[in-house]
Amino acid sequence: MNQQPYAVPPKWWAPKLRPFWVRLLRQNRLRRLKRLQRITQIEVSGIEAVQAAIASGAGLLITPNHSFHFDAYVLFEASARVQRPFYYVASWQLFAKSGPIERWMLQSHGVFSIDRETSDLRAIKKAVDIIKSSPHPLVVFPEGEIYHTNDRVTPFRDGPAAMAISAAKRADRPIMVVPTAVKAWYQSDPEPQLLKVIDVIESRFNWRARPHLSVQSRVYRIANAILSLKELEYLGAAQLGSLVSRLQALAEIILVRIEDGAGIKPKVSVIPERVKNARQHHIQLLRSTELPPEERARLTTEMDDLFFVVQLFSYPGDYAANQPTRERLAEIIDKFEEDILGLTYPTIKGDRRVELRFGEPIAVAPYISQADGARLLTREMENRVQGLLNDLNQTK
Repeated sequence: MNQQPYAVPPKWWAPKLRPFWVRLLRQNRLRRLKRLQRITQIEVSGIEAVQAAIASGAGLLITPNHSFHFDAYVLFEASARVQRPFYYVASWQLFAKSGPIERWMLQSHGVFSIDRETSDLRAIKKAVDIIKSSPHPLVVFPEGEIYHTNDRVTPFRDGPAAMAISAAKRADRPIMVVPTAVKAWYQSDPEPQLLKVIDVIESRFNWRARPHLSVQSRVYRIANAILSLKELEYLGAAQLGSLVSRLQALAEIILVRIEDGAGIKPKVSVIPERVKNARQHHIQLLRSTELPPEERARLTTEMDDLFFVVQLFSYPGDYAANQPTRERLAEIIDKFEEDILGLTYPTIKGDRRVELRFGEPIAVAPYISQADGARLLTREMENRVQGLLNDLNQTK
C-alpha cells in the first residue's frame, strides 16, 4: 500500500466536468492503460441496465471494487461506452500530489476531492447534489483503498450508501445504486517476472535462491519472514499460529494500544473504520501549534503505526493458500513491491485484459432511516459486488 499524507487538506478541488475533453482524450487514456498497465483488452457488460436507468431520469451512484491502480481509467472507458461521462470522488491526496496539468485533467473528467478521514461536508454535499440532480452518474469506490485482493471485496465503508439515501430523501426522481465489478486477468504468463521480484526480495534477506520451490511456497516464506520481523519489533518475539491469526492478532494489539492511549472506545469492529477514527483524533491534536515536541513525535509515530495496521489488514493471509491462481500470487507480490521494496506502483508482469460488469441497479428507498439504512444498503452493495466478481471468475 502507498503511504499517504494524513492531515488537514490544503483545499478542496471541485469537479469541472468537460464532456468534450473527456471524449477527445479517450484514445490517450487507452494508450496510457496499455503503456502503464499493459491492459490490451477491456470488456464492459451490463451497459443496457445503466443506459435504461439514465434514460428513465434516475440518479445513479456507481460503486465498483477498487481493484488496481488506474482502474478509474477502466471506468472512464465504461462511461464512453455508456455514452455518458461520469463524476468521480477521489482522495484529496491524489490532487495534492499532482501537478497543475494533472489536476486540470482530473477535474475535467469530473473528479473531485474528499477527505476520507473526516466528515468532509463540502464533498459530501456535492456528491449528494450530483446523485440527486445531475444527468451524469457518480462513481465512488466504497473500499476506499486499493488492497490488491481483486477476487475479494474488503468491507465497504458506509459513506457512499449514506450519500445515496440522503439524495433519495431530497430528490424528485428515483435514486439507484449500481454495484459494479472490475476484474483483471493476465493474458501472458507472469511467472518469469514474478520470479525476478521474488529473487530481489529474498536477496534483501541474504537468502539463498531456491528455484526448486513453487512461487506459492516462496511467497509464503517471505510473508512469514516479514511478519516475524514485525512481531519482533512490536511484541519482542515471533509468535506461533497460522498466518491469518498472527496477522489479525498483531493488528488488534497495535490498534488497541493506540485506542486505549487516546481514550477512544471503538463503536465499530471493522479495522479500517477504527483506524479512521483514531486518525481523526490524532490529526486534530497535531494541528495544535502548542503541542510539545515529544508529544508530536509520539502522535506522528502512532500515525505510522495506524498505516501499518491497515497494511496488515490488507493481507488476508489465506488469499492464495487454497487458490494459488497466477493473478492472486501476482497481487501478493504487487503488495510486496509496494510494502517491502517501496515502489509507488508495482511492476506489471504481463499483458492483461479487464472486464467491468455493471450489476442490476438497486432502488434506494427514500423513507429508510439514515443510519440503519446506510448499514443495510452497504452490506447489499458489498454482497452484490462480490457476487459479480464470483460470476466473472466462473465465466472468464
